[in-house]
Amino acid sequence: MNSPTRPDAGALGAGTFYTLLAAAGFAAVSILTSLATATGLSLATVLAWRYTLSAVVLVGWVGARQYKRIRPNEMLRLVALGGGGQALLVFVALSALAYIPAATLAFLFYTYPAWVALVQAVRGAERLDGRRALALALSFAGIGVMVGLPAASPGSAGLDWRGVALALGAAAIYGAYIPMMRVLAKDHPVAPVSAYGKIGSALCFLVLAVSDRSFTYQMEPRTWLVIAALTLFSTVLPGVFFLMGLVRLGPVRTAIVSTVEPFLTALLGVLVLSQALTLPTVLGGTLIIAAVVLLQVKRDRVA
Repeated sequence: MNSPTRPDAGALGAGTFYTLLAAAGFAAVSILTSLATATGLSLATVLAWRYTLSAVVLVGWVGARQYKRIRPNEMLRLVALGGGGQALLVFVALSALAYIPAATLAFLFYTYPAWVALVQAVRGAERLDGRRALALALSFAGIGVMVGLPAASPGSAGLDWRGVALALGAAAIYGAYIPMMRVLAKDHPVAPVSAYGKIGSALCFLVLAVSDRSFTYQMEPRTWLVIAALTLFSTVLPGVFFLMGLVRLGPVRTAIVSTVEPFLTALLGVLVLSQALTLPTVLGGTLIIAAVVLLQVKRDRVA
């Protein structure tokens, strides 16, 4: 007999759609960040502007919509844990770009579904049934095809261990961050949660940029356009879409669906950076897409 708490097909479909939209925006982050830092800006400055502008946009939206106030202690948790955790994982991940290519970073980062599954299993929050386990296996097989073959990941030969360590470290942080955010966000609307998270991240990066004396507002128009794209299309909108997907799918499903992101990054590499789309990349991406489809197959009973 079906469980009364089983997510319905509509919720799963909507959650998958929102998560894929988020993945499309997040897929451009490393490329846009590389373009911004190539102009001479420090990573801390790029991220300070990205999250400050994002916070301004989201706070304005929340204010206009007149959401119910969040209690001060919960607000502080969202700023400190949500924003601080986001700042930590973003800075660790993007710092890897100094040592490894953006495509390689994307592929290595997407080992994080294993960390999500591990965190959830340790917490006793979710059990890995056969369908989820198979989807995870397909996801990792796809990533393995792309990362394991030199032609699949530009610059993968002789990878700098510092970049690999940073990418995998960010993946581990993200594995803990996803279920934490589900707990923090479950009783609140998406927009206020996103706004407080961006405020926390902005504060972290502003402190970092000011402390290392790299912060500046003197930028070329082209650089401002890149920052604006990072703000709107790779931060504000995908951040909201991600949380909308998360509350519908749960952390393990969200993690697996989001593994389409490195494949989207590869496609953006073709369009923006003129990188070759190799056969191993196509095959790996197909396996990842298969995992997304598998998650949507209707089950006759709940495991």
